[in-house]
Amino acid sequence: MSSHDPAEMRPRRFSANGPLKGRIRVPGDKSISHRSIMLGALAVGETRVTGLLEGEDVLSTAAAMRAMGATIERDADGMWHVHGVGVGGLLQPQSALDMGNSGTSTRLLMGLVATHPITATFVGDGSLSKRPMGRVIDPLSTMGAEFTASPGGRLPLTLRGISPAVPIEYRLPVASAQVKSAILLAGLNTPGITTVIEPVPTRDHSERMLRGFGAELTVDLADDGARVIRVRGEAELQPQDIVVPGDPSSAAFFVVAALLVEGSDLVVENVGLNPTRAALFDVLRLMGGSIEELDRRDVGGEPVADLRVRHSLLTGIAVDPAVVPSMVDEFPVLFVAAALAHGRTVTTGLEELRVKESDRISAMRAALELAGATVTETEDGLIIDGTGGDPLPGTAEGLSVVTHLDHRIAMAMAIAGIASKRGVEVDDTRPIATSFPVFESLLDGARAA
Repeated sequence: MSSHDPAEMRPRRFSANGPLKGRIRVPGDKSISHRSIMLGALAVGETRVTGLLEGEDVLSTAAAMRAMGATIERDADGMWHVHGVGVGGLLQPQSALDMGNSGTSTRLLMGLVATHPITATFVGDGSLSKRPMGRVIDPLSTMGAEFTASPGGRLPLTLRGISPAVPIEYRLPVASAQVKSAILLAGLNTPGITTVIEPVPTRDHSERMLRGFGAELTVDLADDGARVIRVRGEAELQPQDIVVPGDPSSAAFFVVAALLVEGSDLVVENVGLNPTRAALFDVLRLMGGSIEELDRRDVGGEPVADLRVRHSLLTGIAVDPAVVPSMVDEFPVLFVAAALAHGRTVTTGLEELRVKESDRISAMRAALELAGATVTETEDGLIIDGTGGDPLPGTAEGLSVVTHLDHRIAMAMAIAGIASKRGVEVDDTRPIATSFPVFESLLDGARAA
């Protein structure tokens, strides 16, 4: 799924088809799925994972860990069994590690490989090969790893790991959970203490899961409010039984859909509500969205609840840029919600969206305008004047939204389509499989309930 070949593209028109009703369950959290495979592969013994997201990105991580010596199998009941090699035990892969479209796989695995005495070449699809890796290359080079990258610090790149590596103290120049996680994973096989200083908090799945697997990891607050995360190297990880909560980034599309489509009353079950991930739901509540938490509980160190969402008239707001790190992937679908709100929604501080699978600011402006929304693009966000609750006009016959091989744009515009008068044509639904293979069937089922 790496080409723009029109013969391979799978277009679809998403149209209004009544309210969303009943109960649905979205696939497992992508961040937790990646990390459960990686950490299970570094533990000694068998880690068992239920609810793993079986999208292409996570399967790329599993294939890479197999190539470096872990045994990873899925049984008929959908449980995954990971037999790890131990920290320091990764083997030399025999061929290039194909990351597909997964930036998370690439950056986190670079961290793992950097402090093992092996050499690995990372390759990816056309979209991933455009994404800069310099922000991970810099700290890992300081630890002693060597990189030969394509121009601009991009894939394909070859990494020569080193052992023993040098522990570092690194202050993140940009808020990035992937960079933080890469350094912490590199620190697992580095003698001494590796320290990451995080001025702006980002999703903390790595810290929670490293502790769960038995790593010595501490988090303190510096005088300036930065989080100081330390991990002791030459760790011995213990295998775990992991239940992966539902992905809040996947749930987001159904939550917004139910808020926008008149008559909807939908329960989305088992949604992970880690505070570093779930800011979208708070923002939608500030806009007037009815999102109720049922049966809040703790699963594997992560807060989880069922969300009951009812159709609501939303009001535009200025979104506080401080929430960006804890909902960075949800802005495409928030833009759709804003397009149907009363009044104006202003978003700022979204520079990071320009270096995702696509330039999500530009791509969403173009997509929403094509569907009839009133949108102004700024350097670091969008200003959206909503319809006041009326459905969007939709795309004219013969015009389709360009998704740029970006799964979140495809899904966000599918939601715009079901909240429009004449539907929205999406140029290619194939990218959706990278994170949410059952998205279309769940969406069709929720409207038929």
